[in-house]
Amino acid sequence: MMPIDETRPFKPVRIAVLTVSDTRTFDDDRSGDTLVQRLEGDGHILADRKIIKDDATEITAILKDWIADPNVDVVITTGGTGVTGRDVTPEAFTQVCEKEIPGFGEMFRWISLPKIGTSTIQSRATAGVANGTYLFALPGSTGACKDGWDEILRSQLDFRHRPCNFVELMPRLLEK
Repeated sequence: MMPIDETRPFKPVRIAVLTVSDTRTFDDDRSGDTLVQRLEGDGHILADRKIIKDDATEITAILKDWIADPNVDVVITTGGTGVTGRDVTPEAFTQVCEKEIPGFGEMFRWISLPKIGTSTIQSRATAGVANGTYLFALPGSTGACKDGWDEILRSQLDFRHRPCNFVELMPRLLEK
């Protein structure tokens, strides 16, 4: 893990969490809970949280709402990234992303490989940027949410992370 530059101030970001599932509710959404606990524990702000069914049109609509909301800097989704017929989160991301961040999915699968072996190939974790908002799609398991946050997002969403991070790029995301 790269170092934290303690001479730089921490800058909390506003993060919306979306759980994509046909069965989960707020009473049993352990993956969404995991993300909320981690982001708030690291000093960030929960901007919004929703649970919706595996429906590309509904996912796209919520993503568009959050992308248009100036009080949301980052969206993290959990669920719907597999290869079954109901897994449509990456397709929804394709509808809204202006730029892909392919390294996110690649790194996520690399981190998962020692833990779940070749089963990591079934993950279509993805990321991108739309209208100055970062979008990250994680698988629906609690372990995947822990890995995605602890191993990638925690440092990349920390302004103090060196040599570079996503937060310091935020002011430039809408450049033309």
